[in-house]
Amino acid sequence: MKALGSWERVLVGLIVAVYLVFGASIDGFLSPFAIADSTTNMSEKAIIALAMAMLVIAGDIDLSIAATMALCSLAMGMAMKAGCGLPLMLAAAFATGIACGALNGWLVTRWRLPSIVVTIGTLSLYRGLALVLLGDQAITGYGEPLSTWGNGYLGDLIGWPALIVPIEFAVMGVMALAVGLFLHRTVHGRRIYAIGANPVASRFSGIGVDRYRWGLFVFAGVMAALAAVLLTGRIGSTRPNLAMGWELDAVTIVILGGVAIEGGRGSIIGTVLAAVLLGSFTFALGMLNVSGIVMSMIIGALLIVSMVLPRLLKMRRKVILASS
Repeated sequence: MKALGSWERVLVGLIVAVYLVFGASIDGFLSPFAIADSTTNMSEKAIIALAMAMLVIAGDIDLSIAATMALCSLAMGMAMKAGCGLPLMLAAAFATGIACGALNGWLVTRWRLPSIVVTIGTLSLYRGLALVLLGDQAITGYGEPLSTWGNGYLGDLIGWPALIVPIEFAVMGVMALAVGLFLHRTVHGRRIYAIGANPVASRFSGIGVDRYRWGLFVFAGVMAALAAVLLTGRIGSTRPNLAMGWELDAVTIVILGGVAIEGGRGSIIGTVLAAVLLGSFTFALGMLNVSGIVMSMIIGALLIVSMVLPRLLKMRRKVILASS
């Protein structure tokens, strides 16, 4: 626990509370397969939240990341319909993600436009392209390898059936480790924090601010493509409404994880813990047959609470220090 900050400890406590409360009130909630199932939807959202966290730490945001997922899935589906094999399908998905991220980054850095305005616009653009090209149709017929990555377990993949860990969760864990090491253990990560804290001072310090910001948007596109591949494999189809509304979930995870919306502060550990908390909580609500509208209301409330509560705790610490 020494590696965890005060807010991360709060998140750990909330995760334990969720499993204790719902484990005692819902039959089968604590079974190994139920716990494994609770990580599937959460893993895909956590993957895009990792990229979102880096952007927010740098002082930017990408609200088009879920729409990028839909466009990446569409590119993969069209490649399959054109007779391409899995490698070319994956290449189409990642190329689309990189192109979408590069466009976002170019508009933000080249034209000095606010990232929130740019990505609201590209959200409509990317989602609109998916709707125009697909209409009310869906692309199905993806092969078994893609389905395995979306629905399989790591134990079956490595020949150890007793290991009930979804492949998606393992992929998310690897990406979280890689992003965490990059952000917290490299000079590039320290520069990202510096850019978020004070971009003007960072530029005068010799940091290529625009280059880093553009690279983070491209990385967001790559992570959107990865999440799209896993989600498409899990549900077995490409639809224009794929990942609809997930940008709100990603932002909620990032802010709930302790990343400062104004930039310059936050951790990958907190982001992952927030993803686990939100994923387990919504999975429990799903087992209780709570409607999707109510879940959206709860997620919106969590977003507000996650912004207000850290500030209240900070104010309380200042009062205690002032009175001591």
